[in-house]
Amino acid sequence: MKEEIGVAMTTKEIAARFNELAQQEKWFEIQTELFSDDVISIDPENSPYFGYAEGKEAVRKKGMDWVSRVEQAHHRYTTAPIVAENHFVVGRKVDITVKGFGRIVIDELMMYEVRDGQIISEQFYY
Repeated sequence: MKEEIGVAMTTKEIAARFNELAQQEKWFEIQTELFSDDVISIDPENSPYFGYAEGKEAVRKKGMDWVSRVEQAHHRYTTAPIVAENHFVVGRKVDITVKGFGRIVIDELMMYEVRDGQIISEQFYY
């Protein structure tokens, strides 16, 4: 989905495109297409997995580091987004085997903030 010249995508349009790609497990495509260059990524304080990353490159590296540690995906599911003003939230549940952690289930909410037609922040609650 491409935005028209000079017309930024709405939060609802961003959320719909996000959902289309998430259902195909195309997380890096989401980052490339929808994230701003100065996006931030926040995990819960004291998370055993990750913390904070700032900037598209750092957020991508955070994701790549995680993916490189996943040994097997047993089940993955992402809900349709709920949109409110300039935010949207999705539910995500994964049952995966991760190096250093073994088999784990993560049941989380993922909240995204949109400004000027791009995702400027992602925050995870688990």
